[in-house]
Amino acid sequence: MDSKVVERGALENEKETPQEQEQEQVVNPWEVAAKDGGKIDYDKLIEKFGCQRLDPSLIDRVERLTSRRAHVFLRRGVFFAHRDFNEILNAYERGEKFYLYTGRGPSSEALHLGHLIPFMFTQYLQEAFKVPLVIQLTDDEKFLWKNLTVEESRRLARENAKDIIACGFDIRRTFIFSDFDYVGGAFYRNMVEISKRVTCNQVVGIFGFIGEDHIGKYSFPPVQAAPSFPSSFPHLFSGKDNLRCLIPCAIDQDPYFRMTRDVAPRIGYHKPALIESLFFPALQGETGKMSASDPNSAIYVTDSEKVIKNKINKYAFSGGQDSIEKHRQLGANLEVDIPIKYLSFFLEDDAELEHTKKEYGSGRMLTGEVKQRLIEVLTKLVERHRRARAAVTDEMVDAFMAVRPLPNMFN
Repeated sequence: MDSKVVERGALENEKETPQEQEQEQVVNPWEVAAKDGGKIDYDKLIEKFGCQRLDPSLIDRVERLTSRRAHVFLRRGVFFAHRDFNEILNAYERGEKFYLYTGRGPSSEALHLGHLIPFMFTQYLQEAFKVPLVIQLTDDEKFLWKNLTVEESRRLARENAKDIIACGFDIRRTFIFSDFDYVGGAFYRNMVEISKRVTCNQVVGIFGFIGEDHIGKYSFPPVQAAPSFPSSFPHLFSGKDNLRCLIPCAIDQDPYFRMTRDVAPRIGYHKPALIESLFFPALQGETGKMSASDPNSAIYVTDSEKVIKNKINKYAFSGGQDSIEKHRQLGANLEVDIPIKYLSFFLEDDAELEHTKKEYGSGRMLTGEVKQRLIEVLTKLVERHRRARAAVTDEMVDAFMAVRPLPNMFN
């Protein structure tokens, strides 16, 4: 693509008036809201953002190249859209290396299951392709957007790092960094290169900033863009400026990387590739919103078995009928049923999932049975994560965050 051609979606959004934006669903890094409180229309989102759907041929190709079964999140369409993922696979097939980049904005003490999804998937990618990974903790972003002090943002970054490490990342291939601690030097030089090539009008068009927003918000996007370029990490990738980057993330992060992909050719880098996930629904339904102010909207990695059981039985929105007789006759509406949606994320056995959907959809299986199976699956997942996190010491966090070479990162 000619470097002067702006990627679809990067600047077109500037043409939308605030009135037009209000009529559509809102999806950006800080807000996700469907029109009239309904469900997110992912087809419209793909069209608006200009990304592509992940088709089965790409998933088959991943299995062939890695000689292992695709992750459940790939098989079931949790990660459903991409930008240039095929280019990453082309390069890998030619024997070229790439690196992974993902991140976390540390705004809460405990993570919920939705927060874990990109890290669980990234860990699979690291293990399957045997490539290095950089994980950005945007403690500066949370200071700018949330009512948090610098000290609290930095503390939460380290706490969240423990949950991230507990996902099973390989320390020989992983560098975790906090913006407050790492930004400077080559990283800052890339930020400045990016900043010089993005106008205020573009930032307003892409992110929806308004005149009353403080300038810290306007200056932040280059911070999240810079890890897309290998020269931001000279201790890892010195002399490897041609290295490609793959970013697994939820699709609400796409605006950052539309901007980045527009700038990349103009400063001599490959455009970062993306593989993007759906949003994890709230317990109350896909029209509900997981919120830190409502602990009953999500399952947290700190929840006990009793709490998980109570939340699912009491709050997980059911597509079952309001009487057993009616349910036996009509079956469940799987399109709105949250226990089935959660099982689609976390139940590994494809055959069991299909059997459950068939039996529940026909009315032969009751809501209580499906919820009980979900309680078992999530209790096991959360307990496994809790044990792994308990084993993560402050010294381990220091080791993952140490600025150091990773001599075996491609072996």
